[in-house]
Amino acid sequence: MIFGSLRTLGFRNLADAETNTQGKDVFLVGENGQGKTNFLEAVYFCSYASSFRGVSDREVVREGEQYSAVAAHFAGSGDRNRSSDKECMLYDQVRVTYEHQKKTVYLDGKRIEDRRDLLGVAPSIVFCHEDMEFVTGSPERRRWFFDQTLGLADPGYLEDLRKYRRVLKTRNTLLKTGADPPRGTSLRPMLDALDPQLAFYGLKLMEKRQEASVGFSAIFGTLYEQVTGLDKLGLRYVPSWKALTLEGIQGFLEEHRERDGLSGLTLSGPHRDRYLFIRREAEFAGNASTGQRRLLALLLRVAQARRFSALTGKYPVLLLDDVLLELDAEKRRKFLEALPEYGQAFFTFLPDEPYHRYRKPGTLVYQVSQGLLSSV
Repeated sequence: MIFGSLRTLGFRNLADAETNTQGKDVFLVGENGQGKTNFLEAVYFCSYASSFRGVSDREVVREGEQYSAVAAHFAGSGDRNRSSDKECMLYDQVRVTYEHQKKTVYLDGKRIEDRRDLLGVAPSIVFCHEDMEFVTGSPERRRWFFDQTLGLADPGYLEDLRKYRRVLKTRNTLLKTGADPPRGTSLRPMLDALDPQLAFYGLKLMEKRQEASVGFSAIFGTLYEQVTGLDKLGLRYVPSWKALTLEGIQGFLEEHRERDGLSGLTLSGPHRDRYLFIRREAEFAGNASTGQRRLLALLLRVAQARRFSALTGKYPVLLLDDVLLELDAEKRRKFLEALPEYGQAFFTFLPDEPYHRYRKPGTLVYQVSQGLLSSV
C-alpha cells in the first residue's frame, strides 16, 4: 500500500491542504523548520495514529488551534506478490482527528477502537536522528525498538506486552503500599494471584524476543558487514529472568518479594531485559566511533524493514528524515544500496544537498516553505 494523497488540517505548521503523493519516491526539499519533518510525522500518524517523536497528541495541533486532522487515501497494495503499477485507483482512507483532548481514528469511514487495526494498512518505518538512542541510549530505548520490530509483524506480541504491562502496573501499585497495606488486607494473597499472570505473559515475551533476536542478528550482522566491512557483529538478547519455566519464574518472584517491596517496584522481568551489540565477544556500541554508531542506527532500521517484509510478504513505507546529511559520499552510496525493498519512500533534503542525483523517473519533488508544499 502506498500513500496516494495526504490531507492535513491544523497539523503543526503544515498548510491546510491535500497533497498528491502517488509516487514510489517523494522528495521534500527545504530549509530546517519549514515543515519537512512535520509532513513525515503526518504520514506516520496515518500509519499508527501516533507520532514518532514521542510527543503527546496535543502537541501536533497547530499553535492557537483546538482541532487537528490528517487523512490519507491509498493506492496499490505494497504486497510483494502484487504490482502497484496495475492498481492506480485510490481506495481506502485513514483519518485521525484530535478535538476536545480526544483522538479518534477512522478506517474506511468506520471508527476503530484499537490502533492495532491500522498495522496492516500502510506500515511505515522511520529513519531519523533520534534513532541514535537505540545505539547509545538507555536499555529502555533499545527495548522499545525491538518491541516495535516484533509488533510490526506480530500483533499478538503487542497484546501480550499490553497484558504484561497491566499486570506489572497492578503489582507495582501493591508493592508501593509497602509495610502499610489497607486495614484488613494482606499483600501476600494478592501477590500470589498476580505473580503467575506476570510470569505467564513475561515468559511469552521472553520466548518471542529470544527467537526474534536470533533471526534479527543474522539479518543485521550480514548487512553491517556488507556496508562497513566489519564482520562478526551480532545482537545478543539478555533476559532479566534467568529461569525459563513458569515455576522457576514464580519462585524467583516470591523469593525477591521483600526486595521488591522495599523499593516499591518489580525489579526484574521483561521490562528490565537488555539487548547488546556484540563483536568478537565484546560489547560494540560503547567502543564504536560516532560514524559507526550513526551507521549502526540507520542499518537497524534497514534490518527492521527487511525482517518485516520477510515475515509478512509486504513492503513498508520508508520515511527518511535527513539521513544522508551526516554521511560522506561513499557511505551514502552504500547506505542507499542497502535500502530494503519498499512500497514507497519519503526523503527530506536541505536545498543544497545533491538530491537530483537520487531522483528517478516518476519521483515527486516538493519544495517546502512555511508549511506549504509546492511541486518542483
